[in-house]
Amino acid sequence: MKIQHTLARPLVAGRTTPFLVDLGVTLCALALFFAVISTGVYWLGRPVPVVHISSSIGALPVYAFYSMVRMAIAYLLSLSFAVAYGYIAAYNPRVEPWMVAVLDILQSIPVLSFLPPVVLAMVTLIPGHQLGIEMGVILLIFTGQVWNLAFSFYSSLKTIPRDMIEASRIFRYSGWQRFWQLEMPFATIGLVWNSIVSVAGGWFALIFCESFTMGARNFQLPGLGSYIQVATYDGNVRALLAGIATVILIVVATDQLLWRPLIAWSDKFKFEQVESAEHVKSPILELLRSSTLFESLPGRLWSRVEEPIYRRLARSKKSHVIHPIDDERKRKIPPVFWMLAAACAIVILWAAAQAALMLRTITVADLRLLLEGAAATFLRVNAALLISAAWTIPVGVAVGLNPKLARVVQPVAQILASVPATAFFPILLMALVRLGGGLGIGSIALMLLGTQWYILFNVIAGAMSIPSDLREVATLYRFTRWQRWTKLILPGIFPYLITGMVTASGGAWNASVMAEYSHVKDRTLEVIGLGAQIDAATDSGRFPMLLLATIFISLMVVTMNRLVWRKLYHLAETRFKLDG
Repeated sequence: MKIQHTLARPLVAGRTTPFLVDLGVTLCALALFFAVISTGVYWLGRPVPVVHISSSIGALPVYAFYSMVRMAIAYLLSLSFAVAYGYIAAYNPRVEPWMVAVLDILQSIPVLSFLPPVVLAMVTLIPGHQLGIEMGVILLIFTGQVWNLAFSFYSSLKTIPRDMIEASRIFRYSGWQRFWQLEMPFATIGLVWNSIVSVAGGWFALIFCESFTMGARNFQLPGLGSYIQVATYDGNVRALLAGIATVILIVVATDQLLWRPLIAWSDKFKFEQVESAEHVKSPILELLRSSTLFESLPGRLWSRVEEPIYRRLARSKKSHVIHPIDDERKRKIPPVFWMLAAACAIVILWAAAQAALMLRTITVADLRLLLEGAAATFLRVNAALLISAAWTIPVGVAVGLNPKLARVVQPVAQILASVPATAFFPILLMALVRLGGGLGIGSIALMLLGTQWYILFNVIAGAMSIPSDLREVATLYRFTRWQRWTKLILPGIFPYLITGMVTASGGAWNASVMAEYSHVKDRTLEVIGLGAQIDAATDSGRFPMLLLATIFISLMVVTMNRLVWRKLYHLAETRFKLDG
């Protein structure tokens, strides 16, 4: 794997000095510390489930701060869970099919289906403090972010080239060394690009999670999601546009200050034998590299953690035993795992019994309505997937393979993808109300906004990961356009494309909740579908209908997983795996 080393240098010679950059980094650290303290004081206060949301534009900075804190914590939880879950699933063949099936089901369940148990559990576990309500909302945002990252990391581990695995065996890498020097670097490009879409999914969930009704109880927290919802419900176009503009401003700042530097940094982990002539660049990354504080402090802290671990492994006899990946997969599962599995089985059986008792209240008319809704939503989801794939595959390949085009298109695509579809949808709803239309076309439009970016960014990541030497061989042998697509491009992006399609399917199911049922002023717009049934059941507190609708979604997802996605994943792991 090629590792590039870029010399630290200031962005503008003679004007930007390391001292000023160090000062800026220090001020950012102090601001972060102040934000943590302020948030802690608010969360440890008494619980306030309903906060009055001001329509004043002057209140937007405070609301933006609270929303960004929730988003950041949810993303860190999502990344940690995704890495742990993907690692266990990839290297334990006994539980792998079950874990992949569970992941596929969970990422397709709409956020509102998680809402009642998560919020009630957090409020019960942390009574007397605002922290309980806030943790419930953060975990709901977590459900909108995590599944895409988990699929990305799992897929990357399953497609590590065999020669790289053999090299780690020859050099006697321990599990710790292999994780940080092989597995994480190989998965970095996919994780970075999928993080952009996952955060967009978090913004999507945020619109629901900061203001919602659950039976007879109302929850409304200070944040951009509540601000946009209140503005939509009141028909306040001025406040709505101000809220959307704030979201876009945050997205643009995040793109420039975080995502573009990460993309430029992750380019050094591209798997290729010949160094590429052109590299992704980021002015912010170059500026940070000129900081002596930023350049030296993380390395010193990491060395204090890493070196003792390496010394301990060196003293251990196990660090000298060569374990191929295949042998690792055959290791016995520890007894603790079986104890946890037994405990989970007991909880699942108890929950199934409670669910059966709850479903006794479902009538034949309810069942017929849910079956019709399931068919309608299934058709909308697959229509959105096909339309999304039709334009994202060629555009994603063009952006990923052409650095000049990427410099123009990539920032725009990142910004559009990071702005949640739910921010644009209130405008679409108001237009539909004025035109006297329904949600027939609007529902598919929102699903497209919620699905296409998953496919686009996975395809871009897949095209960028195609080694430069293979592309040069295709040019040397004068491949036709058809040969380049069938012999190089499609096989190269296939694992990423499947990951994008699976997560896009989950995004479409999540989008169905708002796409099929929405409130505008004194009107309720809805079309037949499972998303509409879930939203209506949450508003009215009909938890049996909510449960049965969620079960229907799970059954359809499991069927698609077994008949389509699992076979395509196996094809990506075997036929289209990049081996030397």
